[in-house]
Amino acid sequence: MSESAFSTSKQSKFRIDRRSFETIYNLYWEKVYAVCYHNIRESEPAREMVQDIFKSLWERREELEVEKVSHYLIRSAKFKTFEYIRNKQSREKHICIKMQDCSGSTNCTEERVFFNNLKEKVSHLVEALPCKCKMVFRMSRDQGLSNKQIASHLLITERAVEYHISKATSILKVNLSDYQN
Repeated sequence: MSESAFSTSKQSKFRIDRRSFETIYNLYWEKVYAVCYHNIRESEPAREMVQDIFKSLWERREELEVEKVSHYLIRSAKFKTFEYIRNKQSREKHICIKMQDCSGSTNCTEERVFFNNLKEKVSHLVEALPCKCKMVFRMSRDQGLSNKQIASHLLITERAVEYHISKATSILKVNLSDYQN
């Protein structure tokens, strides 16, 4: 199937099967990635978004009837990037508020150095987590997804999501004991 077969405006809606999905993926993954990357300028989160978009398309193939696949995918990419940006801004706002709380303190510089060291240590520890555990933890903490959403995206149970988050937090607690009051 050619790209035009998926994008003609007069074409009736069609169902997605394995063969058409593979064709759609091969035709559009680069365009979807480009939209994601263009909006956030981060390659790894953009790749994850592309994976989530196509995974969702496959999971919803029974209920979806798409006229123009390219429009559907581009719109999905835009929504994903807006969600990512919104979540990132929310996290940055919380960090900024924490840093402002420090502004009246006589130990502000010391607290900022401490905070930056802690942030770097957490980042390294998260990178060292087992693959699935790291993925679940990031989806929960960085993307702000619920356990149910994570389970749906990764095709695992909510109980498994809870397990991975619990495992990640216990590893972080053990390795961050120096930073506890």
